[in-house]
Amino acid sequence: MGWFSCFRRDTSKDDIRTAMEISRYEEEDRIVRRKREEEDEKNEIERVKKESLEEAEKDKAKRRLEESEDKGKRKQVGDDQELGETNMDTFKDKRQTSHSKDGLVKDVNTPPSICNGCKSEIGDGISANPQCSCCLHCHKPISMHDELSKKGKFHRHCYKEHRHPNCYVCNKKIPSTEEGIKYNEHPFWKEKYCPCHDSDGTAKCCSCERLEVRKTGYVWLGDDRWLCLQCMESSVIMDTYECHSLHLEIREFFEGLFFKIEKEFPLLLVEQQALNQAEKEEKIDSHHVAVTRGLCLSEEHVVTSIKRKPRMGPNKKLIEMVTETQTVTGCEVTGILIIYGLPKLLTGSIMAHEMMHAWLRLNGCRNLKLELEEGLCQALALRWLESKIFSSTDTAAAAAVASSSSSSSTAPLAPTTSKKGDGDWSDFEKNLVEFCMNQIKEDDSPVNGRGYKQVHQMLVSNHYNLKDTLKGIVIASKAIPDSKF
Repeated sequence: MGWFSCFRRDTSKDDIRTAMEISRYEEEDRIVRRKREEEDEKNEIERVKKESLEEAEKDKAKRRLEESEDKGKRKQVGDDQELGETNMDTFKDKRQTSHSKDGLVKDVNTPPSICNGCKSEIGDGISANPQCSCCLHCHKPISMHDELSKKGKFHRHCYKEHRHPNCYVCNKKIPSTEEGIKYNEHPFWKEKYCPCHDSDGTAKCCSCERLEVRKTGYVWLGDDRWLCLQCMESSVIMDTYECHSLHLEIREFFEGLFFKIEKEFPLLLVEQQALNQAEKEEKIDSHHVAVTRGLCLSEEHVVTSIKRKPRMGPNKKLIEMVTETQTVTGCEVTGILIIYGLPKLLTGSIMAHEMMHAWLRLNGCRNLKLELEEGLCQALALRWLESKIFSSTDTAAAAAVASSSSSSSTAPLAPTTSKKGDGDWSDFEKNLVEFCMNQIKEDDSPVNGRGYKQVHQMLVSNHYNLKDTLKGIVIASKAIPDSKF
């Protein structure tokens, strides 16, 4: 029972007030997130309706033009019998349809249409549910006037591509086999490609995991890694100096979560070889991860870090990199190594993961179960990514929460206020942060993936209170009695 001594409940007023402040912040955060999600859903429905109406107007104008040209040709031929039949058809059409003041053609003889997906009434040419009114291939709205495939959920021209898709790598039709058309598809980006490209030497981006499209040219980083041009243009961090401001930002983020890291230690950007060597010296069993991207050091090491970033050379190869060798020493944490050449969003999530390892070691939590410790670090990386989305999409709401909280509390909040550049993301960067979050949530690896899912369940049961969750992890791990937490 001696090891339970580190969890003796402190009933002081300060601890009670701190707990209430944490709960109040998290509740306000959830309210703001829920309002934002409702507003986003409403805007999506309005956007789909607007696009569908525009498509309907274009289709109607196109049909009018075709009918006009057809009538002109018939007039030139001078076939009175054919003209009479045309007039009769027009007369029948007028009996079945009436034109509204806004120009939309409405069927006056049939009841309101019902969506086959959500069973709701279709108004203005589309279902009220945006998911039901979009093509399953191109994900664009389907109006009542579009030509549908026999399956009913595709544009007719999209269904052909859906049945026999093009490879996005070589831009050729994916070949058929005796077993049918077989292709690989990225689980997040949904890009289909020939299975042979996984093994034919096609370059793969080390950041977003997409294969290189023919004749586009990926950037070679020099340590057997490739970077796509879109990732290269999205604030890539290439040397230790560029990483300094992000290091400070992550420390502020941890302080806002009441996980302040007091100790100063170096944070270095290194090549893959230096990271692998440090991993061996630390005697870390890394078989549970495909690629090591970050490392929290506890031993003395001689590390070669990147002092000055390289420049772009011929054939999109980086050259003239300047490195320096230094010794990192200390006690519980001697430093953190992060692989260079990744976008800021991905680098930040890796850094948040490793900083959580550092906090645990500096606070005496060294004997946690491996999957629970890795799962907790993944949860912190995910929360940092969520904070970036929160600050970039709803800065006004975040400021309102901070203002209301500061009026009734003196405790620091998690850093969700917008920083310069956070609201200026490109469409690709918005997709990239969703990709990074998806990588954490959908990871099925035996340690990081399974550990995150276990920790997530603990977070939910503790109403997303991180410190209560950490207590549960320490108890479940039967940690050593000298834990300072």
